[in-house]
Amino acid sequence: MRRIAALALLCALAAAPAAGADGRGAPRRVVSLNPCLDAILLDVADPSQIAALSRYSREPGQSAVWARARRYPAVSGAAEEIVALRPDLVLISGMGASALTGVLPRLGITAANFGVPSSIADSEAQVRRVARLVGHPDKGEALVARIEAALAAAAPAPGTPRLSALVYVDKGFASGPGTLMDELMRRAGFDNAVRRYGFTRSADVPLEMVVADPPQVLLAGRLAPGEPTWADRVISHPALSAVAGRMKREAFPQTLLFCAGPVMIPAIEALAAARRDALGEGAS
Repeated sequence: MRRIAALALLCALAAAPAAGADGRGAPRRVVSLNPCLDAILLDVADPSQIAALSRYSREPGQSAVWARARRYPAVSGAAEEIVALRPDLVLISGMGASALTGVLPRLGITAANFGVPSSIADSEAQVRRVARLVGHPDKGEALVARIEAALAAAAPAPGTPRLSALVYVDKGFASGPGTLMDELMRRAGFDNAVRRYGFTRSADVPLEMVVADPPQVLLAGRLAPGEPTWADRVISHPALSAVAGRMKREAFPQTLLFCAGPVMIPAIEALAAARRDALGEGAS
């Protein structure tokens, strides 16, 4: 009975007049079901266009944009919940995306599916696509320009020594070669230590490997003020006392690891600040 009622609701809502688009064809009501797409949407859409964002973007421990995201309704991704908002565009990615891609168009709702960017160029292309979809390509170009400016400002000066570094997240997981974080590390003057441990992709790096061959810099952060991460606990492990003089700990908030788009700006700034501090340069 519940399923029949839900289907009836879907049909009734789908038959109702849609929010539609304005004279330029831009959607009036946009729903995003992915926290990384949320971050882009917040920068390239008009606030009045945003009907809802994913619930994950409201969590301080998971999102770099949680304070802005909390101004908007949150959705979990159920079709009934989405249709009730009467959007004319839904941005989706990740788990469940393929199912919604098939369902939403049958209900008269445009669904745009996105992958996970593995490079800066991929992410900038994603920014531009979201901006075009919401009718503001100029805002997309402005965001890309800000990203490029941040990357340029973070680049080490010629002759600056490169440092080996490991970004440590929960359970010792580290981004490997071919990832966006790996590219950001390179642009900021770090060489990803994952390679020296023999990994060709993102992987869990055992503490024993870190002790045997420590990177020059361990990048780890806190999920929230006063809440230690797994890396915080590891860094105080007695086994690391022997390498404390060869490995410097630098702050890197974990929320900057989860998304690209505009989040790359504080991410590259944090990496550059960590490099300067590790080299004793101070802020420039």
